Amino acid sequence: MSSLQENVRNHRRRTGMSQEQLAEAAGLSVGVVRKVEQGGNVQVETLHMLARALGTTTSSLFATEAPEPVHANVGDGPKLMELRRALMPPVGLAETLVEPEQAVPLATIQRDIDDSHALYQADRYDSVAKKLPGILRAAEAAALISEGDEAGQQALVVRAAAFLLAGKYLTQVRRYDMAYHALSQGIKDARETGHALIAATGVVGMGWLLLRQDRFDEAERLATVTAEEIEPRLSSATPGQLAVWGELLQRVASAAMRNNRPDVAREARRMTVTAASALNVEHVDFREHWTTFGPVTAEAKAIEDLSLIGDARGVLSRADDGAVGRKALKKFGRPSANNWDRHRLDVARAHAMLGSHQDAMDELNAIKRTSPEWLRHQQMARYIMGDILSRRKRTLTEDMREMAVHLDLAG
Repeated sequence: MSSLQENVRNHRRRTGMSQEQLAEAAGLSVGVVRKVEQGGNVQVETLHMLARALGTTTSSLFATEAPEPVHANVGDGPKLMELRRALMPPVGLAETLVEPEQAVPLATIQRDIDDSHALYQADRYDSVAKKLPGILRAAEAAALISEGDEAGQQALVVRAAAFLLAGKYLTQVRRYDMAYHALSQGIKDARETGHALIAATGVVGMGWLLLRQDRFDEAERLATVTAEEIEPRLSSATPGQLAVWGELLQRVASAAMRNNRPDVAREARRMTVTAASALNVEHVDFREHWTTFGPVTAEAKAIEDLSLIGDARGVLSRADDGAVGRKALKKFGRPSANNWDRHRLDVARAHAMLGSHQDAMDELNAIKRTSPEWLRHQQMARYIMGDILSRRKRTLTEDMREMAVHLDLAG
């Protein structure tokens, strides 16, 4: 096993660079390089910059060592206990130990799933958390009751949707082990019923989860294989097929870019443009396969690549032009709130990197007005605000203090 500090040091020595030379090549301070090689904690974005300078993949720098002992009681406590019980009940030798549930019509369960997904999109995470346990229990009961009869297949489709909704929500709130369980179960149910597009939607979610866990190699491989399996014929493809294919290609590009594989990322982005052009409009479907993809989303994700490599001026030069410009939004339609908010976070980060703190705050406050709960769960927002707090020489403005409190950075 090797530690992060050993991996960085060994790669640096193989290239013949000193710490000062690596710092210059990566666009970092010598202090940051020393901190990494001495075992200090750094952001993954810093490792991206080091990997590019060292000519290796980001994942090759990650540590493979035993974790530190846990000395405090870590867990969800009462907050997600009911959801955990519904999603991951105890399993015994003969059966899963669950309380008997009263039968609920499949149409009612599906309506509750649709309503909860609308709540998720509306930034009402507490409401989603409260509704999910009942949805999961009802879906599980329906699948067990109808097992083996004609309604069994439809019950599995509904249960797949319940699992995928849970996985999406849990990834967003960073409960990754629970999210993995939900997504994997949803994908299996969809596969078993022959609903390839629903299963592929689950793979899109799994790719997002793997990216959140910095598992770049696996995310790229999973999305690549799945995109190849469902690649549609452009002349006859439905909007849903194009959208799911496009989302998978975006996962390929995002994983490759984060893993310092720019050639793979560029080719995947080129193919996303092909899918987006075939759609020629933002396809937002939260009923059949929960996809949101089109020309605006594709351009926003391409701009995200510039943010990942620290090209702040490049981000700002494209942020309000082309497919993400005001005129284009009227022509193509708006992307999902989450994708648009993430794009504006990249814009905020670019302003902060260039020292334009008030411009960065304007972007953060705009997101906070429409998606306050979503913003609280974004590490990028905390990085941006932390950077502003550390670099600000003048007295903090009132909105800066309020944002710090909102992101739990005050004190």
